[in-house]
Amino acid sequence: MTDTFFAIREDDNRIIGIIDLRHTLNEFLKDFGNSGYSVRPSERKKGYATEMLRLLLKYAKEIGLKDLYLSVERDNIPSIKTILKNGGKIERGFAVEGKLADIYLIEL
Repeated sequence: MTDTFFAIREDDNRIIGIIDLRHTLNEFLKDFGNSGYSVRPSERKKGYATEMLRLLLKYAKEIGLKDLYLSVERDNIPSIKTILKNGGKIERGFAVEGKLADIYLIEL
């Protein structure tokens, strides 16, 4: 099961981003994690991703999840910062399509 949420700015009803939550991880998804998110390019570096992930973690805890795994390519510094600001701890590294990536764990 996956839940998908849109981040909508209230003052102009503009879609800012999207974030999803995979309730369980199968063998294929173990290197992709429980969540993926994206923020509109014109709205990046404004704290939206950090807040989106913070709210998703709250929701995940409310539905009974104990932890969340997130994957990020090592050159995606903004996403790494978002994960770290939300309590992420590096769990392990791996390679995907020739690029190095890491799995972060956030305990809820």
